[in-house]
Amino acid sequence: MKAVDSISIVIPAYNEENGITEVINDVANVAGQICNNFEIIVVDDCSTDNTANAVEKLDIVYIRHSENRGYGASLKTGIRRARYDILLIIDADGSYPANAIKLLSPLINENDMVVGARVGDNAHIPLIRRPAKRVLNIFANYLSGYKIPDLNSGLRMIKMELVREFLRILPNGFSFTTTITIAAHTNGYSVAYIPIEYLKRKGKSKIRPIYDTLNFLTLIITTSLAFAPLRVFIPFSMLFFIPGIGFIVRDLINSNLAQASLLLILTGVQILAIGFLAHMISSLVGKDRD
Repeated sequence: MKAVDSISIVIPAYNEENGITEVINDVANVAGQICNNFEIIVVDDCSTDNTANAVEKLDIVYIRHSENRGYGASLKTGIRRARYDILLIIDADGSYPANAIKLLSPLINENDMVVGARVGDNAHIPLIRRPAKRVLNIFANYLSGYKIPDLNSGLRMIKMELVREFLRILPNGFSFTTTITIAAHTNGYSVAYIPIEYLKRKGKSKIRPIYDTLNFLTLIITTSLAFAPLRVFIPFSMLFFIPGIGFIVRDLINSNLAQASLLLILTGVQILAIGFLAHMISSLVGKDRD
């Protein structure tokens, strides 16, 4: 018995002539083993190399953007074209072994999303990206309230119901996977993580360490503000409120109540009030989605 009935496989590609043919063939071979029906959708994000020539004779759906729009935009184009209720995304650079898909598929029926987590000894994440990845994961764990083994893995199987709910807010850049991870955790969806290998990519990486790290951090904060605002506003409020209390105690001891102490407390209270208002709005929007 196959693990799932039907899968839509979306592979975003930008200048991936070196590895995309092998990735497609390997993915098709594995997909035939785990499901009854599958489609492979390659979205070419306006490549300037021979990516199009590399896939033109393969049995796939090929879509090409007229301009470079980004990783997330390519995924969204493929998702809108997909026919089936389960989505699989995988990169075209050969960094995710196709056999890892077999580890994900048995869990998708019981979960809304299954992620291939790059946490093993054979996960070859470039050294330059590891410190930023670690910091972002710690921050995301706090804001989402969950321990997330891999925040932005590009190998994951997702039920389309989850994807479609948040498709309008998912970004066009590399933060697509980060955003859907936090959105799923903060909205009660079931997410499972399976350790996988992560291989050295074929071709040149498109990641810009400093620029993309700042973008990821911004996305984590804005996504958390949308779904779990109190986790942002309460600590920020305490930065003003607690020192204000301390200063008031000092002022009372010295019989000289300063306006600065009251201002700190008032600022903390106002920030907390905004946080509760944002939480109330977030809750109402969540009910509307239900």
